Amino acid sequence: MSTTADKSPCNPLLDLRGLPLFDAIRAEHVEPAVDAVLADNRAGIDALGRREDAATWGDFAGALEEMSERLDRVWSPVRHLNAVMDQPELREAYNRCVPRLSAYSTEVGQDERLYRGYRRIADAENFDALGTAQRRIVTSALRDFRLAGVALEPDAKARFKAIQEELSTLSSRFEQNVLDATDAWYLHIEDEPQLTGLPSSAVDLARDNARQAGVAGWRFNLEAPSYVPFMTYADSRELRRQVYEAYVCRASELGPHAGRWDNTPVIDRILALRREAARLVGYPHFSEYALETRMARGTQEVVDFLRGLAGHARPAAEREWAELQAFARDTHGLGDLQAWDVPYYAEKLKRQRYRFDREDVRPYFPVKRVLSGLFEVVRRLFGMEVLPAQGAPVWHPDVRFMEIRDAQAGLRGQFYLDLYARPHKRGGAWMDSCRSRRRSAEEVQSPVACLTCNFPRPVSGRPSLLSHDDVITLFHEFGHGLHHMLTQVDYTGVSGINGVAWDAVELPSQFLENWCWEEQALAFISGHHETGEPLPGEMLEKMRAAKNFQSGMATARQIEFALFDMRLHSDFDPAGGRSVQSLLDEVRDEVAVVRPPAFNRFQNGFAHIFAGGYAAGYYSYKWAEVLSADAYSRFEEAGIFDRRAGLDFLHAVLEQGGSRDPLELFVEFRGREPEIGALLRHSGLAA
Repeated sequence: MSTTADKSPCNPLLDLRGLPLFDAIRAEHVEPAVDAVLADNRAGIDALGRREDAATWGDFAGALEEMSERLDRVWSPVRHLNAVMDQPELREAYNRCVPRLSAYSTEVGQDERLYRGYRRIADAENFDALGTAQRRIVTSALRDFRLAGVALEPDAKARFKAIQEELSTLSSRFEQNVLDATDAWYLHIEDEPQLTGLPSSAVDLARDNARQAGVAGWRFNLEAPSYVPFMTYADSRELRRQVYEAYVCRASELGPHAGRWDNTPVIDRILALRREAARLVGYPHFSEYALETRMARGTQEVVDFLRGLAGHARPAAEREWAELQAFARDTHGLGDLQAWDVPYYAEKLKRQRYRFDREDVRPYFPVKRVLSGLFEVVRRLFGMEVLPAQGAPVWHPDVRFMEIRDAQAGLRGQFYLDLYARPHKRGGAWMDSCRSRRRSAEEVQSPVACLTCNFPRPVSGRPSLLSHDDVITLFHEFGHGLHHMLTQVDYTGVSGINGVAWDAVELPSQFLENWCWEEQALAFISGHHETGEPLPGEMLEKMRAAKNFQSGMATARQIEFALFDMRLHSDFDPAGGRSVQSLLDEVRDEVAVVRPPAFNRFQNGFAHIFAGGYAAGYYSYKWAEVLSADAYSRFEEAGIFDRRAGLDFLHAVLEQGGSRDPLELFVEFRGREPEIGALLRHSGLAA
């Protein structure tokens, strides 16, 4: 079979012989590459569609897998560059391609010839002779055809396709509005007294920001390494309010850039289109449609789970909130505690109660030491070595490229590591697939991941020093990476993170976070950037004592977000004359303890559900936390570096990808179904 790579070797996106040529990809390459591979795939699909005799994996499903994988390998570098190196020309090319890709995806999902081909494979006498992964791909494909509207009448099919194209464009616009609003705002300080309370790391970063902008003084922005310390430590209440307002009003009709990148109409349109699409294919609302591919069996089960968890969290949250209000009033004379005061006084209360400040531990977590410690945890648990690799083109000088090898020195996977915050880079942290594992007649294609964070960059000759929360974030994303890279499944549709139920995909990531709290692990994860001394025992004791400080409030906040998401996609009617804000206020009346000010527009920056994959799925974090806490309890029983438990998790979870039902895999590892007790105990919420 000829490929796009054969036809246009001058386009780096079409050179699929190895790793993406990130350093050579330009905006002008994007549309020709996407158009070429879409044309190739459509021709291949048309040829398959004419073959009514195609009834085996090799002559039908395998060929479609190859087409899908080729398209993903062309598009994934573009998608990634758009998130980490946003530039006007690239953004325009990306935005022009998004609806084309959506149209193609819907065409494939609605192609009755392809549906019949999968149906022939499923109905064949030898279907049970196929491998587990192959059968899973076929049954999932039949489900996905139904969800894409394969059985709809022509007019309804066309409408469903148009909806999906518009949704893809709106999701991209939502994310870009948030990025633009984040990049546009800064707080410039010239008077040093206004810096009172801020740690030196935050001041140094702000000075470096100002220097890069060519001005004197200090410049703070809305990126996490700047925003979080400012809200936590800045003594100036008025400046904290300014920074808070700029952050929570991003991409809305309010705030310093009111209306410029307003996501309000984008949200309304997204919700209306999702509801319409779900109803076209027979679902009462979008949440029931979305849950077809997840562990949870329906909207009510998720809502009951969240409300049950709220029953454990809210009493603790109310006590914590009352304590914080009393502390601010009695020790600082503040009788009106506001949202922009909460991180500031919470940190002071924690320091008073536990003699612990998150900044105290930062010198013990230089990036180099944390990475080596993370890789040692992986070696002890799973017998894998993480090593530097050479020869990979990268998109920025800060990016590293590494590989994972097993005990026999066999290559299991490779990954890019992009750790530091910078302008034109999407906020937050994430893992994305760059290439999936796949077995062909010639070779096994190893998986490749992109791991992205937004940590403070090195400044003033000092290495990047991480907070303990940053360390947890790094472990979390690497857990996703391990899930993708350690797979032993040979078919891309269910290898790595592909095909994993969305409410189970957080299991490996949250599972790996647990080692960030263990003394045995911290002995090599931590090391003072000047002396190499590991985190002192007394500091670890304080950190552990403070671990569940205000965990009730934190849990209630996550439940607020998750319940808002579920109700937004179930019982909320976008055409009913009621606003999204009014629903959020109603959810807060039910579960929230800390009420934000009326100008807060959290939803306008809620990219997880409007620009990511978490629509009707934000509950997944807490759902999977039940799984991860219970899975980790086996290590609490056997020893945190018990090799048997580590290998069992490797074989039962990490290597299986999406080839089997996640509950079945959990039971295989744990010996029983998940229980919520470990989560409540780890969160300090157990009775």
